[in-house]
Amino acid sequence: MPTEDSRIKEAHRFGKYSLIDRIAVGGMAEIFLARQAGLEGFEKTIVIKRIRPHLSNQKSFVKMFLNEAKLAAQLNHPNIVQIYDLGKIADTYFIAMEYIFGRDMRRIIPKADAMGIPFPMVYALKIASSVCEGLFYAHQKTDIYGNPLNIVHRDITPENIFVSFDGTVKILDFGIAKAANQIEQTRAGEIKGKLSYMSPEQCMGKPLDHRSDIFSLGVVLYEWVTGFKLFTGDSEVAILKSITEGKIYAPSYFKADIPEAVERILMKALEKDRELRYQTAWDMQYDVDQFLSQYEFTPSNIHLSNFLKQLFSDELEEEKKRLTSGGRPPAGVQEILEDIEDEANSSKPEPIPLRPKVQERTEISQHLSGAGAEGSDKVLTVSVNEDTYEILKGIAERNRIPVGSLVRDVLAGYVKYK
Repeated sequence: MPTEDSRIKEAHRFGKYSLIDRIAVGGMAEIFLARQAGLEGFEKTIVIKRIRPHLSNQKSFVKMFLNEAKLAAQLNHPNIVQIYDLGKIADTYFIAMEYIFGRDMRRIIPKADAMGIPFPMVYALKIASSVCEGLFYAHQKTDIYGNPLNIVHRDITPENIFVSFDGTVKILDFGIAKAANQIEQTRAGEIKGKLSYMSPEQCMGKPLDHRSDIFSLGVVLYEWVTGFKLFTGDSEVAILKSITEGKIYAPSYFKADIPEAVERILMKALEKDRELRYQTAWDMQYDVDQFLSQYEFTPSNIHLSNFLKQLFSDELEEEKKRLTSGGRPPAGVQEILEDIEDEANSSKPEPIPLRPKVQERTEISQHLSGAGAEGSDKVLTVSVNEDTYEILKGIAERNRIPVGSLVRDVLAGYVKYK
């Protein structure tokens, strides 16, 4: 007869993995701390990102999710969170990825502020340099035949930049943002938060390249260095207009002691015309590293490690206990696993074909209107990526305006009619 311990152990199972705890739940996925066991007591702590079951029926989302995840799985760099596995158990798609024993920047800076500890500018630059290194690697990645993969992150935000307790900087969620943008259930607050870090060309639905990520990193670094939010607004439309039309004040406007070299780096990364921006993440990293090498103090990974351990000393022991837990299934895990067919526990994840597919594009047409357009029968046609169209559609619906009108308003500062 099975013992209680054996039943508990079985209840943890998710395919070949054992779930330890549920870390977070979002509109797209549930995230679990998990463990992979092997021969002779081998164990590896990982993270399972389990796609919400209802999304498995959305064919366009699944197609985009699989294509992007397969691209991201080819990335292997010290500054990028690695994807180990992509599979399907019963009707549930999942990603198994590297676990980072650390915190994301969305938590680090507020924690420092709450403790009255200033976040050093040189630490912000050190972290940004590492992000540049990871981005440049991904942007330059090619397939085995030397063809560029044209990977763009699309969601460089504080929550997707991790610093481990050993001082290593990692970029999270390559390949996830594109699929996540399709989900209508994303909460309005989450959308507004992510919009604040989008590039002007991303806001306007233009085809993106690696320079979009450079702009987003510039926004993140600007906020770390000045302590002020760069793009704000009462609505999604207001934030979009702030990004595409608003003036970007020099960092010294908010903080007079910012070195001129740092200000130049930020303003170049934040050029709204991407042709004037840093053309590669390596170019930006070079300028950051040049400044750090000549500064009175150049932080190392050890400095970052000690700083982080100081900030989160009250949470470290609890984190370590969670990593070594092996008792009853954590809250929420038991009920979730009951939704998965029993036979999935003994089956191997369903193989996923390796060939990514090209994303379709959508055209938005809008009759010209406004000053200078009276009597015009011209039609403005904009071709946008499918994921960008879904973002614009959601914003338009919440504001009760046509998608075409929204695009026209966003473009107002860029397109002039005679």
